Amino acid sequence: MTSFSSDDSRSNLAEFTVSELSGSIKRTIETAFDHVRVRGEISGYRGPHSSGHAYFSLKDDKSRIDAVIWKGSFSKLKYRPEEGMEVIATGRITTFPGSSKYQIVIEQMEPAGAGALMALIEERKRKLGAEGLFDPATKQLLPFMPRVIGVVTSPTGAVIRDILHRIADRFPVHVLVWPVKVQGEGSGEEVANAIHGFNALEPGGPIPRPDVLIVARGGGSLEDLWSFNDEIVVRAAAASGIPLISAVGHETDWTLIDYAADVRAPTPTGAAEMAVPVKADLVAQVASIAARLSGATSRQMEIRRQGLRALTRALPSLDQLLALPRRRFDEAATGLGRGLELNTMAKRRAFERSASALRPDMLARRIGERRQRVAERSALAERIVERMIDRLRARVGGADAVLRNLPARLRAQTDRSRDRLEGLTRRADSAVLNELRANRATLTGHERMLQSLSYKNVLQRGYAVIRDGADRPVSRAAGLGAGSAISIEFSDGRVSAITEGGDGVPGQPAREPSSPPVSPAVTARPATAPRPAKKSEPPAGQGSLF
Repeated sequence: MTSFSSDDSRSNLAEFTVSELSGSIKRTIETAFDHVRVRGEISGYRGPHSSGHAYFSLKDDKSRIDAVIWKGSFSKLKYRPEEGMEVIATGRITTFPGSSKYQIVIEQMEPAGAGALMALIEERKRKLGAEGLFDPATKQLLPFMPRVIGVVTSPTGAVIRDILHRIADRFPVHVLVWPVKVQGEGSGEEVANAIHGFNALEPGGPIPRPDVLIVARGGGSLEDLWSFNDEIVVRAAAASGIPLISAVGHETDWTLIDYAADVRAPTPTGAAEMAVPVKADLVAQVASIAARLSGATSRQMEIRRQGLRALTRALPSLDQLLALPRRRFDEAATGLGRGLELNTMAKRRAFERSASALRPDMLARRIGERRQRVAERSALAERIVERMIDRLRARVGGADAVLRNLPARLRAQTDRSRDRLEGLTRRADSAVLNELRANRATLTGHERMLQSLSYKNVLQRGYAVIRDGADRPVSRAAGLGAGSAISIEFSDGRVSAITEGGDGVPGQPAREPSSPPVSPAVTARPATAPRPAKKSEPPAGQGSLF
């Protein structure tokens, strides 16, 4: 009998790599849960990813599962996912081997019952209402008589036929139809694009811009009318610059676009009746107003005519108007000759009175009176002139006395100015001497400092300064090559020299490492003896500051 140990039993188990085990688990789960329906609340939804896929989670009160909707399935969804929305998702369970997680790949999704849809509508209504999209103050008035009407609806349904028929019966106008889907996938985007498209038309362009818009659809269930609860449709209706009439469903059907539209119509036919008036009623009203205007005009003309006749009867005749002026003219013509005679006699008497006053004795008396008056005024003028001459003579005498004392005053003032100038001169000389002494002491200190820091003191101790051909100091032997022209400055003058090869000179062989470095050899050229520096002599007429 053969016995086996526990080690032998472990060695008989099949070995899997991590990838093989993950793949086996993935195939097992996908086979067992290839088609499932899961009910839960959407959590962590932030909209579709930049790739077009949507990632979120489904949860209930106890558990949570990751969910993903691929881009192709997301565009086909009838209801878009929203945060907190309770849905029934249909798809398959799969795993993600990279992180040992499982998730549901959703292919279809719908709200969990009508109650959930109504709760979603109420939540969306509160959200959009808080943004002011349903504010009555933003509603626009409908034009009384539009020339062009834009209709956003399905081109094949009975709605468009009812609208066209009602408009043709009431008031035929130009109608533009923007065909859209009113139910199903993508219908909300088409309706919103149609509203934006009508608003984008330019006035006076090849396609006339509508004066009013009608968004219409027939009746249906809450799911059938769901596209008109879409947020994109509500925002497009609220942003429309053209007055918009919402005619979605029947009288009892309410969608969110009804709150955002400028006017809500109970039915599509009612929207057509709101958009245009009845032409026959307008024609009858215009005819009635025209008849009333014609009658009022006739009555007014007759009243004015009667008043004119009454005024004509009250006016006097031409003879009556000219009788009084004629009489006045005749009386004036009769009295004109007598008036001239009387006037001539009055002028003659006035002349005679004036001539009687012009006698020779009277003229002589008046001349004597005038001569006496002239003599009195001449004597008065002479006295006035004499008094003025006396005043001027007194002023001249005073000025003469002042001028006589002026030289003495000027001499005294000159003496005072001279004494003051001499004092200022003495003070200026003293200040200049003090300033010169201070400057001399400062200059002497600077000279001592300069001599102590000058490199020529170092040269006097046996050192020299090597300069290249550009008269720049050379501090290293490596900076000179063979045959370089240099100058050597000693304490008593300079000599010129030419360098030869050595260590540190480019192009020359290196010496042994053990030997000390040798500077390039220098061959001194004969140079003229340096002339002693001339001492600077102070210019003539000026002493040394030192």
